[in-house]
Amino acid sequence: MNRNQVLPQVELSADLSALRRVDFCAPQSYLGGGFLKIPDLPRLAQEASKVEAGDGFEWNAKTYFVDSPGSEPHQILQLGLKGRLHMICQRCLQDCPVDLSEERQFVMVATEALADAYPIEDDELEPIVASQHFDLLSLIEDEILLSLPLIPKHPEGACQAHASSFGDAKTGADALEKPENPFNILKNMKKSS
Repeated sequence: MNRNQVLPQVELSADLSALRRVDFCAPQSYLGGGFLKIPDLPRLAQEASKVEAGDGFEWNAKTYFVDSPGSEPHQILQLGLKGRLHMICQRCLQDCPVDLSEERQFVMVATEALADAYPIEDDELEPIVASQHFDLLSLIEDEILLSLPLIPKHPEGACQAHASSFGDAKTGADALEKPENPFNILKNMKKSS
């Protein structure tokens, strides 16, 4: 591919089966987007506490080539994700909507070895191995899963801690006033001897 060559741009289909087989080895760039419902993403669906109308993720993807000194141009994939998933709040144990908006960039490489050798310092571009049957749908689902909070919670002040999270409040106050002495059992054993 020479520097002055204009590459065709192909529209990505939003069809799930087409997203599972994108040819990132072809000398062309891609542009597309769509909406994925929670049931379309089975691993993500396992994380959902419930699914409401409108839950899911809008995605958009664009690829382009950039010159690389001393080698073939590199293909860059820009992936944008925006949507909502309901999870269980770990503070109140009630349903909690989680809104996500993420932008990611990847550089396409030819082999796993090149991906492993890619400089770690480059935190803006993550290497992924391009193939003729690249599963873009799995990449979208992976990136959503990686973006989910480890401990989902309502915003501060929007909910109250569930009693079972910290035990009964009265028991907790009594425990602070009179801590149980662990040596009482030994003291009682000595008296009985």
